[in-house]
This record gives sequence, C-alpha cells and structure tokens, in this order.
Amino acid sequence: MIRPRLIKTEDEYQAVLARIEQLMDAEPDTPECDELELLSTLVEVYEDEHYPINFPDPISAIQFRMEQLGFTPQNLMPFIGSRSRVSEILNHKRPLTLRMIRLLHQGLGIPAEILLQDAQVSRVATLKSEQSACR
Repeated sequence: MIRPRLIKTEDEYQAVLARIEQLMDAEPDTPECDELELLSTLVEVYEDEHYPINFPDPISAIQFRMEQLGFTPQNLMPFIGSRSRVSEILNHKRPLTLRMIRLLHQGLGIPAEILLQDAQVSRVATLKSEQSACR
C-alpha cells in the first residue's frame, strides 16, 4: 500500500498510477476499493495541476458541433443572425454576443463556459486597448 499523500513529483505520480492499476479489480466496500478511490482522487488533483486540459476556442467548438449535426453556416442563422453575421463570427471577425452565447448553448448544447471565453477575451482586449489609449 502506498502511503496516501499529495503527489508532488512525476515519479510519485507514476508509482501511484502503477498502484491504481493493481487495484482496478478491487471489490466494492473493501479497504482496497477505498484505497483505489483515494489514489484516484490524488491523481486527479495532480493531473489538473500538471496536465490541464484547456477548452477549445469558442469558434472551434461551434464548428465541431456543426460537423456533428451536419449543419452548414446557414443553420446557425437562428442562433447568430444574418448570413453575413454568421460568416463574421465563424471567421473571427466579430465576437459572440451574450445573446448568441445563450442561444448557441440552449439550441446546440455547447457548454456556456466554452462560448464565454470569447466574450471574456474580447473584454480583456478592449480594456487593454482603452488603457493604452489613455497613456
């Protein structure tokens, strides 16, 4: 049994993964199963810190969902607006509005956290350009 503690190095991480593999067939409600759950949680914490998985950019997420649904840009008009507006959005020439984000989330099931990245990045860029204009 590995002494449960936070994983701090890659070597510790590999050792815990090896132990998890040994415990994969543990029966429920056993000390081995409890150890498996604890070690899995420790690995998750380590991986979140050292191997973060970033969200795709909002436009890539929209395009991926379009592909999944067999949509063309025209199918996005109810969520985004006119054909030219859809084109501007898909070509990164215009940011998504909160209304578009809400409609895309509700209508296409794209997680709001992914779609909101664009709005957050746009606000930061706007603030930076306003600050530099003041100097």
